[in-house]
This record gives sequence, C-alpha cells and structure tokens, in this order.
Amino acid sequence: MKKRSKIGVLFRLMGLIKPLTGYMCLSVACGTFAYLAVQFIPILGGYAILVGMGQKTLLSLKTIFVLLPLLALVRSILRYVEQKTNHYIAFTLLAIIRDKVFQALRRLCPAKLEGKDKGNLISLITSDVELLEVFYAHTISPIFIAFLVEMVMVIYIGSFHILQGLLALAAFLTIGIAVPVIISHISGNTGDEIRKQAGELAAFILENIRGLDETIQYQDGEHRLEELRSRTDELAKEQGKLSALTGVSCAISNSIILVFDLLMLILSLYLYSIGRVNFQGVLLPVLSLLSSYGPVAALAGLGTTLQNTIASGGRVLDILDETPKVFDVAGEPETDFAGAACSNVGFSYGGETVLQDLSISFPQDKIVGVIGRSGSGKSTMLKLLMRFWSTDSGEVSISGKNVNVVNTADLRRMESYMTQDTDIFQDTIANNIRIAKLEATDEEVVEACKKASLHEFIMTLPEGYNTTVGELGDTLSGGERQRIGLARTFLHNAPFILLDEPTSNLDSLNEAVILKSLKDTAKDKTVVLVSHRKSTMRITDETWSVENGRVS
Repeated sequence: MKKRSKIGVLFRLMGLIKPLTGYMCLSVACGTFAYLAVQFIPILGGYAILVGMGQKTLLSLKTIFVLLPLLALVRSILRYVEQKTNHYIAFTLLAIIRDKVFQALRRLCPAKLEGKDKGNLISLITSDVELLEVFYAHTISPIFIAFLVEMVMVIYIGSFHILQGLLALAAFLTIGIAVPVIISHISGNTGDEIRKQAGELAAFILENIRGLDETIQYQDGEHRLEELRSRTDELAKEQGKLSALTGVSCAISNSIILVFDLLMLILSLYLYSIGRVNFQGVLLPVLSLLSSYGPVAALAGLGTTLQNTIASGGRVLDILDETPKVFDVAGEPETDFAGAACSNVGFSYGGETVLQDLSISFPQDKIVGVIGRSGSGKSTMLKLLMRFWSTDSGEVSISGKNVNVVNTADLRRMESYMTQDTDIFQDTIANNIRIAKLEATDEEVVEACKKASLHEFIMTLPEGYNTTVGELGDTLSGGERQRIGLARTFLHNAPFILLDEPTSNLDSLNEAVILKSLKDTAKDKTVVLVSHRKSTMRITDETWSVENGRVS
C-alpha cells in the first residue's frame, strides 16, 4: 500500500462529497439544530427552577412549558432528517466509489489480475468500500455539527462570564480534538495492519475454496485449518488492540468530562463569591456544560474508528491512483487487419525474462502454429499481440503498425482471443456465448456452437440454450467450458484469431470437428494456434517452436 498521510486520505475522501454538498449542508444544519434543541431542554429546566425561586428570567414559566415539548418534537424530526440525509449521502457515494473502483480495475486489467492478490481485491471491493459508509454517514457531518453546536454553547456560557466560556471551550477542544489525536497517535498503524491482514485472509480463503478438491485428496485439511486459525487469531489480536484503545478513549473522555464539570462548578461558585455573577450565572452555565458534551463525545471515539476508515480509504485510493501498465488508445486512424508480427520482442515479468529477441510473422489468411514447453513464453506472446502488456524491447505490429498506436477499439474488433482457462458467468449458456457479440441473433449463436461442436450437447439439456450454468461454470466439464470459449471466438468473427491450447480438454472426435471448423474459418482469417498437441498442428500452414522465450 502506498504511504499516505492520514490527513491526506481524509481530505481526498471528503473531496468526493462535492456533488452532494447541498445534502451535506442540510444534514449539518438539521444535526446542529437537533443537538441544540436537546441541549436546551435541561437549560429550560434551569430557567424553570429560577422562576420557581422567584427570580426574574428572560422566559416565563408558561413559555418554558410550551418550549419543552416543542424542542423534543423538533429534535426528533431534525434528527430523522439528518440521519436519512447522511445515509443517502453515504450510500450514494459508495455507489460512486464502486463505479470508480471498477473503472480503475478496467484500466488496470488484465495486468492487475496477473498477480496473486485476487482475494485482496475482493476484500477491497467489498469490505473496504463498505467501511467508508461509517465515514460518510457518521463522521463528516458530526465533525461540522460538533464545531457549530459547541461554538453556540461557548458563546452562551461565555455570556455569563468570559472565563466560563473559555473553560467550556477548553473542555470541548480537549475531548473533541486532543483525545482523538492522542488515541490515533497511540494506535499507530494498527488500522493499516488490520486491513492488510483482512485482505490476506480473504485471499487465503479464496485460494483454499478453489483448491478444496486437492486439499481433500491429499488429506491436507488439518494443516490448512490450522493456518486459517493462525491467521484469524492474528487478525483478532490486532482488532483487540483497537477495541482496547476504544475503551481507553471512552474512559479518558468520561474522566475529563467529570473534571471539567467540577472545574465549571468551582469557577462559577468562585465568581459568585466575588460578585461577578449571580445565582443564574452559577446554575445555567453548569447545566449548559453538563448537557453539551454529546457532539464532542461522539468525536472522542474517532481516534480508533478512523483507523480502519483511513486504512480502507487508502487501499481504495491506491487502486484509483494506480498507473495502468497499458493505456487505451483512441483517436488514431482506423486500422483494418492485414497481418501481424513480433519483431525482436523482449519482455520481463516480475524481474524474470519471459521473451527475448522473439521474431515471428503471422501472414494474412494463414494458420500459424506455435509449440513449446510450458513457461516458454507462448501465452505471453498472445497477450502482447492483444496489447494486454507492452514490450520491454522490440515491436509487436498489426497491419504494419505498432500496436501501441492502434486504437484499442480496433484491436478488440480485429482480434479474438481464447485463453487456456475459459471464464464462465452465472448466466444462461446463450448469454455466456453472446458476450462475444451482444447483438448476435439466436441463429448466429447456434451456428457458432455448431462450429465449436457444442450444439448437440446443449440440446440434451432440459432448457437448451436457456440453461443456467453454475458459478464459475462448475456445472460444466473442462471440455464443455473450453467449447464455450471456442463458440465465443467463432461468434466474434474477428479476422485475427488467437487460440491458447484450444483443444487441450477435448477428446479426439470433438477436436477433429473443431479443427475442421477452424480450417474452414481460416480461409479468410489469420489464426495463431498455440498447443502442445501434435495432432492440433496438422491443420497449420506453418509452425514455429518457441523455447526459453526465443524461436528455435
């Protein structure tokens, strides 16, 4: 995670409120008047005591008894409006933030997902964004409300004597600012550590769910469970530290409140004894201070609450600010496909050289086979042709133009790319295939499935093409998922087809059908066929062997 100042994160998060400034002002106004209403109820009680003692006051007993229920009613209404507005702001902003995060991930992918932190990303998209709800609904407006309310109370208490007003100001500053700052300093980076461990735990759980079959097969369950317990205990330990600090903060705040209440009483009695204030100047300031801690007491707990918020906000901002490995290209002259080539291409990933001085040409209307051992760089070459990554050296070209100056939309239109692992969405089979061409007719989908040797299988299903497949395609076999990937490729109907092990999970009969379809399709297309199978290579016009990142 990028090192950020806590204040910087807070200001960035607050900056997102700009489109909802009007709602925030409404929330602050309602919250301010709601707190003042509830704080002046005991003050009105003080005025009633003074009237009962026969002293002259600004308010009559009748006026006091009219105002008391009115303030209670007004407080309830204003509090409701404040909470409703705050939550509207919070959930609207969460939707905006999620949209920004997904836009950022689209810019960063697929390079961002090449790493092994998918569980961490899931944790960020879900729990980290959700934690910001506390910040937007229960932190920002309370800060402004506390400032406005306590300024009113300082002025009111100070109207009896300036020293009383200054003492009240000292009390509010101590509880609302000093305590949260001190607790935040003591907690250090505990919030960052909690969010980091939570993300790592999410990644661990995700990889263990995916590898459950292997865990059961090799009886590794106890070891995995012990690791899960260890990680959970570590996270609970960090959360326990933060909870303990929350308790300490509460205890310190309550102690300080008692001290300042006692000081106000002593000061007021002293001023009374020297004739600087009358009995009203003793009773009303003390009652006012006793009833006015609500807004700042709510801020006292922010020292620990904001730890998680700042950590989560920092992780979200890291994604929003991260620079993509490859930027989309737009505004260049339109490009039509007329062959492709890799010329002296070099590429490294994670400090490890994957390709070095690789040169292969892919002539128009030809099937080009690429073979090689696992890890030789074949899949990486396809990703460079798709411009998922940029080369470290050399050039990847489409139609004689460097892919770095070809419009991204043109690349996606010209290329069909089938990966080794076909991703399946929890949707109907038809919709899973139609993502390759959203406007495709049912007839086009069926034709693509026939080319992929998939149609007959689909027709055996109870609902045919409208059959819903399970999450990640877990109701389908590896071969069936692979054929869905091929059907997408055929449906997209691009002039440049990139296939990474397209028949690895297929039997010889289905492989033969698909290879025939590829051969027929390739009459007006260029196909790059990466495979370990020699049988797959029999339809190629030319074959290249890649070893250790070079053509051999």
